[in-house]
Amino acid sequence: MRSSTGGARACARSFLFVMKNNIRRACATATLVAVAALCGPSAAEAPKLAAPAAPRFVEATAAAGLTHAYRDGPSPVGAAKLDTKDPYGADAPGAGAFVVGGGVAALDCNGDSRPDLLIAGGAAPAALFINKTAPAATPGGVAPISLQRIEDPAAALGVAPRDLRGVVGAYAFYWDADAHPDLMLIRFGRNLLLRGIGECRFENASAKIGLPKAQDWTAAFAAYWPHGAQIPSFAFGAYVDRTKPLAKKGNCAPGYLLAPMGARRYGPPITVEPAGCALSMLFVDWAGDGRIALRVANDRQYADPGVGEQLFRLVGPAHAPKPALFTVKDGWSPAIIWGMGLAAADLDLDGKPEIAATSMADNRIDRLIATAAGPSYRNVGAALRALSYRPYVGPDARPSTSWHVAFEDFNNDGALDLWIVKGNVSTMPRFAAFDPNSLLLGARGKDGVIAQFREAGFEAGIAQPGRGRGGAAVDLNGDGLLDLVVVNYEGPTRLFQAIPNGAPQNWLSVRLRQDGPNRAAIGAVIEIQTPDGRSQRRTLRVGGGHVSGSALPAHFGLGAAETARIRIRWPDGVASPWRKVAANTSILLRRAAERK
Repeated sequence: MRSSTGGARACARSFLFVMKNNIRRACATATLVAVAALCGPSAAEAPKLAAPAAPRFVEATAAAGLTHAYRDGPSPVGAAKLDTKDPYGADAPGAGAFVVGGGVAALDCNGDSRPDLLIAGGAAPAALFINKTAPAATPGGVAPISLQRIEDPAAALGVAPRDLRGVVGAYAFYWDADAHPDLMLIRFGRNLLLRGIGECRFENASAKIGLPKAQDWTAAFAAYWPHGAQIPSFAFGAYVDRTKPLAKKGNCAPGYLLAPMGARRYGPPITVEPAGCALSMLFVDWAGDGRIALRVANDRQYADPGVGEQLFRLVGPAHAPKPALFTVKDGWSPAIIWGMGLAAADLDLDGKPEIAATSMADNRIDRLIATAAGPSYRNVGAALRALSYRPYVGPDARPSTSWHVAFEDFNNDGALDLWIVKGNVSTMPRFAAFDPNSLLLGARGKDGVIAQFREAGFEAGIAQPGRGRGGAAVDLNGDGLLDLVVVNYEGPTRLFQAIPNGAPQNWLSVRLRQDGPNRAAIGAVIEIQTPDGRSQRRTLRVGGGHVSGSALPAHFGLGAAETARIRIRWPDGVASPWRKVAANTSILLRRAAERK
């Protein structure tokens, strides 16, 4: 492990890197703010908390039968090469349409309670893997994960074989009110909604529901259910305009919203602009008052100068919302980063989500300023020691490149952790080549909320080489421990299986169901209380991460608690009564039963 002295030196190198390049862009003031967040507090300044126990993973890629790779391909129209004069470090000549993306969706597509995987392939075909994991041979034993690759995925997914190429990412969710999860494939080409019809088979519903035929370079997706709507609203984020050179700024393509027009179809696209080369989108109730807004992570590399992270309010009726950009006058706190991934969690339990945003060298966690009248945020990433701005192990001290991000409880201690998938864009010389994925374990302070994180990737066994992109944290063998699926650029997709490590910690898996539309109750808030008085709060969302999203039960760690209380605030705001549940179980809460 690198010493604290080495960390200071790396921080200094990162300072010079950021300073040099921002001065070229006449952003000296912003640079000082970025570097203050980049370097963070010293170990002496950090609160002294008990170190969370690290989970343990073993690589199980080959043993599980996971054989797949996300491949790059021809450059977009008009973009034969990336800019070799770019002061941030030239990428590899020939890097093309799939230098971003590389997502995975986890879903139970055959109803056997074992999560299956759909993995994007980029220039290669996407792949579908069915989970064939058998129960452990002995009680409390470790069940080896087993995945079966579907040999004819096009037939299973209900598409032409050519449609499996060009897939950048995948999101699983319940689009309609039936029992089968559905898939949104975002593509370098036309996006596809695949409606589940059971037994891991799908039908292509894209034309039927009115998805645009546009041949976009889509790299972000999110969904939410307007109150009373029969189907969800969609947001799609585009990267660079396919007809324009990739090397020049200002060539970002605008994203768009699709709002329901009737029970099973969408109206015309509603433009989301100004364009910023989106790489992640997330619908959030930023103020905790039920008003949904769209948060967008944008890549500063190709956006117009001044276009950074964005937050749009949705103005007007649900069938024709108009996205209106929050500005500095509204209280918005501008941030210009290489925005790549987004994740939201209520870390301080105030009813308003913190937003984690990944980037190159300057990851951040934004917390709403309590006294602000508008969406004014403070970057608390440094205070929480959660920046992960450089490799934490190995000789490479150059800045990290961070992509997929997720809040989950990996050691089941009842505190949320932060997982970041990392990897060089291609061969950018000013960024780390060996850039292992981060696992930042959350620790609670005396008030019971997350007070800081600590890096545990090396201890956990995930400090492996690769150029990570998307990912999924999913319990593939039903043992209450979250396994990790990592999609790598131009390399094999990897599976890290969680194994018991020390004293067992308890857990709870929660699925929600309600009648009618929005079957999985997206937008609901799950509250958990354990006998020691500690609370957790989780909001169900579709979107965020980097081109990856799953339709699975919510996972909670309970620590030593053998029971917990649970309450649901359903999407319409109605709260269920508290009920007691046992630890180490998977429960299904139906709204009809909650009303009795």
